[in-house]
Amino acid sequence: MTAIFFLFCLCVTIIISQGTAFCDNSKGNYTVNSTYYNNLNTLLSSFSTHDQINYGFYNFSHGQGTDKAYAIGVCRGDRTRDQCLKCLNDSRAALSKECPNQKEAIDWGGECSLRYSNRSIFGLMENQPTLELLYTLEVRGSVEQFNAALQSLMRNLIQTAASGDSRRKYATGSASAPDFQTIFGYTQCTPDLSSEDCSKCLNEAISKIPECCNGKAGGNVLKPSCRIRFDPYIFYGPTLKLDPDAPPPSRLTNNTSLHLQGKSKTSRTIILIAVPVASAILALSLFCIYLIVRKPRKKIEITREKDSDDEDEVTFAESLQFNFETIRVATNEFADSNKVGQGGFGAVYRGRLSNGQAIAVKRLSSDSGQGDTEFKNEVLLLAKLQHRNLVRLIGFCLERRERLLIYEFVPNKSLDYFIFDPIKKTRLDWQMRYQTIRGIARGILYLHEDSQLRIIHRDLKASNILLDENMYPKISDFGMARLVQVDQTQANTHRIVGTYGYMAPEYAIYGQFSTKSDVFSYGVLVLEIVSGRKSIGSRHGERVEDLLSITWRNWKDGTIANIVDPTLIKGSQNEIMRCIHIGLLCVQENMDARPTMTSVMLMLNSYSLTLPVPSEPAFVVDSRTRSFPNMLSLEHNSRETGSSESTNKSSQYSVDEASITETYPR
Repeated sequence: MTAIFFLFCLCVTIIISQGTAFCDNSKGNYTVNSTYYNNLNTLLSSFSTHDQINYGFYNFSHGQGTDKAYAIGVCRGDRTRDQCLKCLNDSRAALSKECPNQKEAIDWGGECSLRYSNRSIFGLMENQPTLELLYTLEVRGSVEQFNAALQSLMRNLIQTAASGDSRRKYATGSASAPDFQTIFGYTQCTPDLSSEDCSKCLNEAISKIPECCNGKAGGNVLKPSCRIRFDPYIFYGPTLKLDPDAPPPSRLTNNTSLHLQGKSKTSRTIILIAVPVASAILALSLFCIYLIVRKPRKKIEITREKDSDDEDEVTFAESLQFNFETIRVATNEFADSNKVGQGGFGAVYRGRLSNGQAIAVKRLSSDSGQGDTEFKNEVLLLAKLQHRNLVRLIGFCLERRERLLIYEFVPNKSLDYFIFDPIKKTRLDWQMRYQTIRGIARGILYLHEDSQLRIIHRDLKASNILLDENMYPKISDFGMARLVQVDQTQANTHRIVGTYGYMAPEYAIYGQFSTKSDVFSYGVLVLEIVSGRKSIGSRHGERVEDLLSITWRNWKDGTIANIVDPTLIKGSQNEIMRCIHIGLLCVQENMDARPTMTSVMLMLNSYSLTLPVPSEPAFVVDSRTRSFPNMLSLEHNSRETGSSESTNKSSQYSVDEASITETYPR
C-alpha cells in the first residue's frame, strides 16, 4: 500500500501523538482509580454487551455529575458487529496508551473511530480537531479533470450519507477519472447528527481537499463528527444492510442501564402485560386519527411565480409557524427603536424570542402589491434551504392581514455597507474579502447543485450579502428566486426582475435566465469586492464608466492593478489578480463561455489550474450601449438596500423590485 503521512492539526490545544490518537489537555485530566476513570472503563467495556446493536454505532454514557463519562464509537458501514467491536477495542487500547489521563480524547482507526469526554457530545457537530492525511502518489494526467470528478463524486456521497437514519450516515462510491484512473470515495458522519449538520461537517471536510491533497491520488480528512476518504484503490467492502424494522435503542444514561442483560423472566412478564395494553392504546390512537382526519385542517398553500410551470401546493409543518402575539412581544410591539430597515414592501425589526434567540422579523405592509407572491415564494424556498452561507429562515406568521417572515439575526449589516464606504472599507482586509468571495461562491454552488432543488437567485448583489458576527457572508433575499428542474439548464420569463449592473445581458434583454445568469452577477460582485467600486456610475476623468468597462480596459492595457482598492496593499497580489481574472471569466458576454460555479470553486481552491483567457464582458459602455435597450425607461425604483448611508447615494436601478426580503442587517 502506498505510504501516507500526517500533515497537521488545526487545533493548537491538541497534543499530536503517534498514530491517529488525539489527546485534549484543555478538558482536564484524571487519575487512575478515580471516579471518572472507573466510569470510563465501565462504559467502554460495555459496548460488547449490547447484542441488539449490529449497525456499528455506540453512543452511551455512565456515571453522575462532573465524573460522568460519554463515549461515541462508530464503525464503517461494511464492518460486521465482531469486526466493529474488535476495531473499537483496538482504539480503546490505543487511547489508553497514547492518552493515559486526558478526560477527552479521540482515535481514528481505518475502519472505526472512538471518542470519549467528560461532557455531553451527543448530537453536537464538532469540526475540531481536524487531521488531514494524503497519499504521496500523484494524479496522472489532468489535475483539473481529476478534481472535477472528485468533487462530483464527493457531492453525491454527501447527499447519500446525510440522508441516512439515526443508525448510520455512511456512503461509498466510485467515479472515473482521466487517464483510466478510478476514484474510490467514502463519507461518514456520526449518526446522532441531523442531516443538516452532517452535510455541513462533510462539506467542511471536503473543502480541505485542495489544501491538503491537491494533485494527490488519495487523501483523508478526519473530524470528530465526520470523515471522508478518497483513494485510487478500493478500500471498502459491500455496505451491510440494515433491518428496516429495527430502530436503534434509546441511549443508556445511568449505572443500572449497563447491566440489563440476563433478566429474561422479567422481560417476558413485561411483554405479557405490555402487549394487551399496547393493543388498547393502538385502537384508541386509530380512533383519534380517524376523528382528526374527518375534521378539515387549515392549510397554507404556497404557489410559485405566475409564470412558473408548476403550481405546487405545500403544507408547512406547524413548527415553522409562529403566533403573531409571540412576535409582537419579541419585537416590543414592533417598536421604532427595534426597526433596522424599511423598504417598499415593509419594515424589518430586530427581536428576541423568549428563549433568548435573536431574530429579524420582516413585517410586510398591507399594500405591498405583489408582495403576496414573493412572500409565498420565499417561504417555499427558504424552508428547504440550509447552508452556512445562506440566511436561515426560522419561521413565518400568517394571521389576519399580518404576514411576517422570521429570520436568524445577522448582526454586521450588508456587504455594500462596508465596501463602498471610504472609511468602513478599511475594516475589510484582503483576507476577509477573499473569505467573502469564497463564501458567496459556496452559497451559490449549493443553490445550483447541492440543494434538493436547483435554484436561480436572480438578484445577487452586494446589498443582498449579509455579514454575520464573524464577518462570514450569507446570501439573502429569495423573493425573486426561481425553481427549475434539476436537469434544466435555462428558462424564460416575461417579467424581468433584478438590479441593473448585476443583470446578465441575455436576461436583461430577452428574459432568458439560467445558472449562468447568477454566475454573471457573482462575477460583478467579485470585481466590486476587489475594487471597492460600484458596478454602475464609476467616474474616469470626464467620463462615467461602469466597472466592467474600467476593468476590461485596464486588463487589455496591462494595467489591471489600477482597479484594485488602494486599501488592499497588504493583500496577496497573486490572489487578488486571480480573483479579477475569475471575475472577468464570469462576466463574459457569451454565457456559454462563463464557468459554472463548480469550476469557479475549483479555480478559487486550486492555484495549479490554468485559467482561460477571458473574452470581452457584457455592457461595455463605449461599445455596447447602442445594442442595449433603453431599459432605464422602464418603471423602476432607485432603492439601494443594505444601509441607510447607501440609500441616498444609490445610482443602481432595480427592475420590478417585488422582493420581500430587505437587505438591511438581520
